[in-house]
Amino acid sequence: MLKLLRENRDIRLLFFAQVVSYLGDWFTFVALAGLVDDASDSKFLVSLVYVAFSLPSFLASPIAGPAADRYDRRKLLVAVSIAQAVCALGLLGSAAGRIWIALVCQALIAAFASFIGPASGAAIPNLARNAEELSKANSLLGATWGVMLAVGAGLGGVFSQTFGREAAFIADAVSFVVAGALFAAIRTPMQEERSKRAAGRGVRPLADMHEALQLARRDSVILALVASKMTFAIGAGIVSQLAVLASDAFKTGDSGRGLLIGARGIGSGLGPLVAARLVGGNLERLLLTCGVAGLLFSGFYLGTSVSPHIAVAAVLVALAHFGGGAQWVLSSYGLQMRAPDEVRGRVLAGDFAIVTLTLSITSALSGVVSDAIGVRATIAVFAVMAALAGTIYLILTTPIRRRLRSEQPNR
Repeated sequence: MLKLLRENRDIRLLFFAQVVSYLGDWFTFVALAGLVDDASDSKFLVSLVYVAFSLPSFLASPIAGPAADRYDRRKLLVAVSIAQAVCALGLLGSAAGRIWIALVCQALIAAFASFIGPASGAAIPNLARNAEELSKANSLLGATWGVMLAVGAGLGGVFSQTFGREAAFIADAVSFVVAGALFAAIRTPMQEERSKRAAGRGVRPLADMHEALQLARRDSVILALVASKMTFAIGAGIVSQLAVLASDAFKTGDSGRGLLIGARGIGSGLGPLVAARLVGGNLERLLLTCGVAGLLFSGFYLGTSVSPHIAVAAVLVALAHFGGGAQWVLSSYGLQMRAPDEVRGRVLAGDFAIVTLTLSITSALSGVVSDAIGVRATIAVFAVMAALAGTIYLILTTPIRRRLRSEQPNR
């Protein structure tokens, strides 16, 4: 990994752009979740914070995916980062209990973020110089999200409690400015040459996403990779309740919230690194690993629901997201290998749209259920749902894995 960062300048810039942007994001998440929890004492409203981080991405994806395929990806990343910085400053207006301002500004940040994932993800195969670099870049950049979640949430909890939530919002705005500057410094073209007709054609959200959908319907492997994240998202709504678990079950403030959210990041960071070594470039093994990782996620969250101490809960949350992070990054890696460059942005955006919609629904549902039966019982219920989804996924993808195995007789 270090060799990749030393030798490939543009992947290094992309990596550090993501590092600073994610750091600011998780500073904001801890501060915002704490703000809403303290101001409202409503588990449902706390779950809406997570919805504000995810649902707008679904709504913007029909535009974000085609934009990543039609326009210069580097310029797009710079413009979106500047827009996110402006919206982050708007979070300062949430003082004095104006929660709706914070939720609106965060929703706008998330909507702009929906352009970042497809544009940067679709660009990685063009920045990597060979298949080995592509594999390493995916595991590294996938791990970055988890590691910065751990660092950002952990530091964010302490930072917010020490300097105030407004300072955390300012730090988020600064992180977007720095990320934009790093994106601007990338020199290698982030997409292949397009014909003048294809490059000049504007974004047509419905028609463009329909092309990506048709590709998924024709290719069962792409369909299985997209479905993998769906099984994760069915249970992942319980992530929105980690802040509530810290305050209700363990009676801690922003520092406890940061601990649990940070533990999620540790697992999400380590999972892709280990899984990438197991899988290599083998799609059959990748699909199997995605299914097993989903079962790990559900099993450890079931243990979290009965944890006697916040330290035990933090360990189990980290182990759960070891599986969840592996599943997320491996499915994206598989899509990068399988989808052609001219539609790759739309495929990744469609994948992200489906998972963020499911996450938004399950997050809101977890808030309602938590208000009704309590946070521990809610985590147990959603963990069982995730286990069922993972089991069904493994069963339904068995024929696809057998076909992939038969296509690689000399592996």
